[in-house]
Amino acid sequence: MSKTTRATQALAKAGVSFTVHTYDYDPTADRVGIQAAEALGEDPARVLKTLMAEVDGKPVCVIVPSDCEVSMKKLASAFKGKSANMMKPADAERLTGFVVGGISPFGQKKQVPTAIEEAALVHEAVYMNGGQRGLQVRLAPRDALTALKAISASVIA
Repeated sequence: MSKTTRATQALAKAGVSFTVHTYDYDPTADRVGIQAAEALGEDPARVLKTLMAEVDGKPVCVIVPSDCEVSMKKLASAFKGKSANMMKPADAERLTGFVVGGISPFGQKKQVPTAIEEAALVHEAVYMNGGQRGLQVRLAPRDALTALKAISASVIA
C-alpha cells in the first residue's frame, strides 16, 4: 500500500502536520468507519468518516464521527439549503477521484463546500481517510477545517 496519495500530497502542500496510519480494510464491514476505528484501536468519535452529499442538487462533503449519522435537515441548513440527500456511490467516486471506502476530503478532483461536525473539533487529534482504503491520516481537526476551508456545523442526527 502506498502511503502517498493525492490526499497526503494535498495535506503536505497545505503545510498541515499529519501522520499516516494503515489498517486492514474490511470490504464486508457494515460500517466502514467503525471498522477503521476498531482496527486502529481508537474511539469511533475520533475516527471521522467522509461522506458526499448534495444540498439542493449541488455536491457537498460532510465529515462526521464514524459512530454518528448525518441529519439531512441539519446538513441542508448548514449550507443554507432546503433539502439534502446522500450522493450515489458512483457519483461520489467520479466527483472525488477516490473509491468508496477510500474517499478523503483532501485532494479531491473537484473541491466542494465542506462541513465538519462541530463536535469533532473538541479533540486534540482525529483520523480522516487518507485517500485509499485502509489508510488514515491523524491530524488536528482545526488544521483540517483550515486546509479544507470548511465550515463547522452541527450536522449529526
